[in-house]
Amino acid sequence: MSGFPGPRPIHGDAVHNTVGTDLLIFGGKISTRGILWDGQGYAELVLPYADPQQWRDLERAGRYAYTLYFDGEERYVSPGLVLREIRRDGDGTPSTARSPVHCAIPARSR
Repeated sequence: MSGFPGPRPIHGDAVHNTVGTDLLIFGGKISTRGILWDGQGYAELVLPYADPQQWRDLERAGRYAYTLYFDGEERYVSPGLVLREIRRDGDGTPSTARSPVHCAIPARSR
């Protein structure tokens, strides 16, 4: 499956984020879905807490694409995207596994 995800969440247990020539791999409870926010369509990628360096690398990425997996099977492949925002639940830091980070990514690649 590729393209823009619909409003129904697609769940996975691993995601590979391609950032330039680097690959950032996140594992755990992960989901992606299409959302309408401020009148625009976005792909929202919800990730568990990970190594703080991975978060810094992801935040600095600017442009990337991701592939969502479940039990080793590909569930969703995004087009090339531009990172717009990373929101954190709770106190603003991704400090526990219960505080997922939301990556709001535009539906259209640039």
